[in-house]
Amino acid sequence: MSDDLVSVRMMIVSKGSPDRDHWRQATGLASLPIEAAEVESVAEAAQLLNRAGVDVILLDAEFPEPQRSAVVRAARTARTRPIIVVCAAEDTDASGIDGDGVITKPSSVAEAQYLIDRILRARFPSRVLVVDDSSTMRSIVKKILSATRFPLDVAEAAEGGAALERLREGNFDIIFLDYNMPGLNGLDTLAEIKREHPRLEVVMITSTQDEAVATRVRAAGAAAFLKKPFFPADIDAVLHAYFGMRPIPAP
Repeated sequence: MSDDLVSVRMMIVSKGSPDRDHWRQATGLASLPIEAAEVESVAEAAQLLNRAGVDVILLDAEFPEPQRSAVVRAARTARTRPIIVVCAAEDTDASGIDGDGVITKPSSVAEAQYLIDRILRARFPSRVLVVDDSSTMRSIVKKILSATRFPLDVAEAAEGGAALERLREGNFDIIFLDYNMPGLNGLDTLAEIKREHPRLEVVMITSTQDEAVATRVRAAGAAAFLKKPFFPADIDAVLHAYFGMRPIPAP
């Protein structure tokens, strides 16, 4: 994640929800400087979007409709095209609510800080490495990644050794790693990745039907596990988790 941006502009849209205090305190503890503004009306939101631009919107799911939709419409046409994160109570059905992702409202400042730090990733291009000995599979994964809402810079490698060389040459944030590869297989590559880059997030991909594989790769440090054949929604869910969110369910 780039640190070129001096600060991130965040707008908290709610009607005085109790969790707003958590967000307020957490913005001062985040990994990047945040200019936070709290608004309680569509007019305030539109004014801020037009005047200063906004990078991230935390939109309370309890904010009344149709005002909530009006805020989203204004955000979709703003020059900065902010990430819109819907904040909902744990038992809320968020199906069909417009936004880029949904999170459960934090119950503490520490939880709010964790969520903010994950969400901030979505405002910077994340570097992704796709590792698979099949050029067809690499193309499929890259095509799915290119269609995502999130800014990604995607590279590729045809086998484990080449992947390790790419990692040594530059920084990456997420790796989609095939389990079954000739030479240095996925599990061995994962072990070496975690040894050299312990904080790097690795998504293991495999066609094997052995359920024990998922257990082994997670124990080795994989953040997620995808079984072939997978669908765009599966990769979308992985990306949302990386950015601290869940996809919004279809109505």
